[in-house]
Amino acid sequence: MPSETIATDAKVLRGSYEAISEEPTVDSHPAIILVTAYILKRGLILEPYEMESKTNEITALPAFIKQMALQGESF
Repeated sequence: MPSETIATDAKVLRGSYEAISEEPTVDSHPAIILVTAYILKRGLILEPYEMESKTNEITALPAFIKQMALQGESF
């Protein structure tokens, strides 16, 4: 609904990164960062959006908002 308030928050999933390992079969990768939206009036948490590594919440929000707009009223 147009008058509903949506709050967003980004979190790094603790332990989701793999540091350089001595195991040759284990690839290193950055931590997983998710942005989540909350529809306050309904008490709903929407599907999280995974951010690109080496970015921050502010630069990821436009893509996240675009994804929510494409889903339209389906949430």
